[in-house]
Formats: sequence, structure tokens, C-alpha cells
Amino acid sequence: MTSPLSGYSSHFGIENVPFGIGSSTSRPEPQGVTRLKDNIIFLADLNDILQDIPDLPSSIFSHPTLNGFAALPKTVHQDVRSKLQTALKDPSKLPQNAIEPIASVTMHLPVSCGDFSDFSCSFDHVQNASEAMTGTRSHPPAFFYQPIGYAGRCSSLDVSGTPQNRPIGTYWTGKPGASDITFGQSRRMDYELELGAIVGKPLPRKERLLAKDAGDHIFGFVLVNDWSSRDIQALEMNPLGPLNGKNLGTNVSPWIVTSEALKAFRKPSIARREGVNIPKHLSDSGNEALDITLQVHLSSETDRKSSSITCKSNSAYMYWTLEQCLSQQALAGCGLRTGDIVATGTVSGSGEDQHGCLMEFMKQGATPPRGYLEDGEVVTLDGYCGEGVGFGECVGTLLPAKPFDHLL
Repeated sequence: MTSPLSGYSSHFGIENVPFGIGSSTSRPEPQGVTRLKDNIIFLADLNDILQDIPDLPSSIFSHPTLNGFAALPKTVHQDVRSKLQTALKDPSKLPQNAIEPIASVTMHLPVSCGDFSDFSCSFDHVQNASEAMTGTRSHPPAFFYQPIGYAGRCSSLDVSGTPQNRPIGTYWTGKPGASDITFGQSRRMDYELELGAIVGKPLPRKERLLAKDAGDHIFGFVLVNDWSSRDIQALEMNPLGPLNGKNLGTNVSPWIVTSEALKAFRKPSIARREGVNIPKHLSDSGNEALDITLQVHLSSETDRKSSSITCKSNSAYMYWTLEQCLSQQALAGCGLRTGDIVATGTVSGSGEDQHGCLMEFMKQGATPPRGYLEDGEVVTLDGYCGEGVGFGECVGTLLPAKPFDHLL
């Protein structure tokens, strides 16, 4: 649980109307909210404004998650957003008790998530990561043929503001494959700058989904920080992929920015690799990239004002879109459930200031600008589109490992 940070009011203009779950002293039960500038509007108090929308249950925003609302048809989401935009043009006409300042409100995870998948959509990231781990720039064989990903751990999803403890595990003491293996607290803690899609309309089991139709199943988008223990991950990934190196915690921003709010920020996707024919289910219009400026700020727990920006990236750099990831996710017949989260993996660009995680700086034979995360460091992600549309912040603090002497 977290209180939203001030300083992001420009992200939440009348053009946005995001959805989240909030509570306060006067409303101790988590319920549906939206945000205008630095004011939180409790949606259950707006029944008179929303009551004439067809197919909108009267108590839908009294629930502790947005799953029920997210599962409704897109037309209902659009009608609610339109009604709220009209009402918010003159907030003085809203019920007075419906509005509270952000400092008075606690935010919660916006959805109940049953499945979390993390993909690897950035060509720059896979090359930079390969160079850091092996000294050679390369990419996985499947990268240009399909989005590649792994099943994450939804039980360790946390709303922005939730701190994470440094994990313990087994890892090489030095260069992978050429040093001793030991057990202890991770020495190489990292963040990952990501964008995630929230499933709205479900897809039944054993049905497939075309990428060009996947947008109908996306309720909206969030920022994601997929915390990573690089030393634990390096040992366990061969041959089955990440486990404890990636499931210590994943912070999710509290506001779901709807697909409707992001319509004005679509642009052409980056060019496909010449000579590679992708499967037909992944074909799209070619104009599905999201133009979202994404940043990472690092600061200390005691001095958050003195932060340094370690990354300025953009979701439009991704080789694969989240719609294509959703299509690939459903291909084998697993189905999609409301509240599922599908994330891009690290969002990186080609520049040295566009590395979406610290590992990309750790090139062999080169001196990085800094090391991995220290205990007490605060990682803040933010995303901004323009004209009153942004995501606000996704914050997490790295805490020391919990005592583990009894495990030694």
C-alpha cells in the first residue's frame, strides 16, 4: 500500500482519467478511484453521474479490485471515461465527499492477478545483457520470430511503494562458470524498467488470439519494476530459466492508464528484421507502438529529493508490442483471465543513457558508472506521454536481507 507522490499532477489531466483502487481514513475499505491533478475521486460516490450507462452494475466501484469493471465490454469503459471527463471539467459540481487530496489516500494493487508473464521485447536490451554476461553482443535465436518470455510469480506482485528485501540464494562468487559457488545474500541487485498490460476481457481456454485483435482484451497499462538478483539469476537460468532471481518482488504502479487515453500516443512500430517472416498470428498494422517516455530515478531512503536519472528510454523502442505478446501468450491455449499482467521486459534504447537496468552497464572490460543497488536505495520509475497523460510513479526501496543465519 502506498500514498501517491506529489509532483506528478501534470500526468493526470482531464485527458487521462486513470483507474485505481484506494482507501482513506473516511473510506477504510479499498474501492475504485480515479485521479485529476492531485485530487483523488472515489467513484462509488458518483452513482448519480454514472447510473444511466448500460451494462454498468451500480456497485461495481465498491469492490476491492478493478477486475469486475475491467472485464466489462470496451464500450462500457469508454462511456464511463467520457462521463467522468464531462463531470471533472467542473469538479465543484461533484459530491463534496467524493474528492480527497492524494496525501489522504492509500493506493492498493488495482487488480487481482492470477498470471504474470514477463517478455523480452527490446533488441537493445538483449544485446546489452549478452555483452554484460558473455562479452559478446548477441540475441536469442527466437527473438526476431516471436516474443519470448517466462511465467512470473504473481504472488510477489506489490503496489508501488512496497519495499523489497535483498534475497538470499546460491550464486557464483565471480565470473559465471569460472569461480566458486556459494550461498548467501545477493550481491548484484538490479531493477528493470518495464511497461505492463492488464487483461480486461478474458479469453477462454484453448482459444487463440490474433495480435490485431489483442487490444480488445487490454483494459489498460501500468509501469512495472521487475526486481532482479543478477547473481542468483545467472546460476539458475541454465537450463530452465529464472526462478528465485526474479520472484523476490515486482512493483506495479497504482494507476491503470486506459487504452483509450493512449490512443493519441500510438506511432509506427520499428522496422521488422529483413528476411524474417513472422507467424501470421503476430501480424499487426505496424502502427501499434506506444510513445511513452520512461525514466528511472535513483535516490537514498533518507534523501529522495537528491535523485539521479540513470535511464531515459521510450516504449516505442520495443521490437514487439504488448498486443503481440498477448497473442503469443495465448497461442498454446492457456486462455487469458481478467487481471492477468503481461510485461515488456526491460525497456532499453541504443544510447548509453537508455539502459533500462544496471546490468547493461556491466560490460566486461569496462568500468561501469556505478555498481549494483545498495541497501536503502530507492528506485522510482515514471512514464509520461504528453497533454495531461502519464502514469505517475512506480517506487520501491531495497531493504537489507532478512536474517538467515539459521540457513547457513
